[in-house]
Amino acid sequence: MAFWEGYVSDETMVTFAPIVVYWLYAGFYQIVLPSNFVSKYRLHTREEEETKNVVPMSTVAKGVLFHQFLQITAAHLWFSLTSTRPGVASETATIQPSIPIQILQIVVAMFVIDTWQYFGHRYMHENKFFYRHVHSLHHKLVVPYAIGALYHHWVQALLLDTGGGVLAFMVSGMTPRTGAVFFCFVTVKAVDDHCGVWFPRANVFHLLFANNSAYHDVHHQPGGGKYNFSQPFFPVWDKLLGTHMPFVVLKRFGGGYEARMMMMKDG
Repeated sequence: MAFWEGYVSDETMVTFAPIVVYWLYAGFYQIVLPSNFVSKYRLHTREEEETKNVVPMSTVAKGVLFHQFLQITAAHLWFSLTSTRPGVASETATIQPSIPIQILQIVVAMFVIDTWQYFGHRYMHENKFFYRHVHSLHHKLVVPYAIGALYHHWVQALLLDTGGGVLAFMVSGMTPRTGAVFFCFVTVKAVDDHCGVWFPRANVFHLLFANNSAYHDVHHQPGGGKYNFSQPFFPVWDKLLGTHMPFVVLKRFGGGYEARMMMMKDG
């Protein structure tokens, strides 16, 4: 039994929990952590963030809120078509499969969302029209930070994020309750990949996933837009299709870290 059962429906939880998690986790990076502590682990200096990024954080926050509004709308439409009582706690709870089955569903969903994101993300870079008019908005954040993880053009928000989430949900066959757990995990991973901070020994994502904040930081760097398209979990497609950019994370003079492409190491 989920802790929210009897208060809100699983459909409501899968719709709103990732949004709450997004702002809590992004806020943890942006606000809660003391700046003098974060500076020891930043992949870019605060000066670089202020001078290289061409949109203010207030604009980014508004863009993310609009993205999440689209997600809520899409989820409501989806559950209106597939659920008899969307938004209301069900009198008869959906029967959850066994834990091993749920784990398998999450693994399948991870593969689906990784595949959808890789090919869609890569296409938006290689198609000049899509890059200029859609995806370039996200790359106005040359120096990524946590709140900007979902700062996208609304077309990208629908096609890549919402579309990939719906597809992963359908293909895996997970219930809304399992989906709530999975999409919260996806949200935390996306925020962490854009956090601009490198915790080499303390952050489980930086230990377990080769696709992490340093990996994605390379993609945002000048010259990195042809590489490291994979997100949010594994760099499998990059490695299979030749778009993986090897890099090293070095300590930066003056404090912090730097993700440096291997091809630029001697440059």
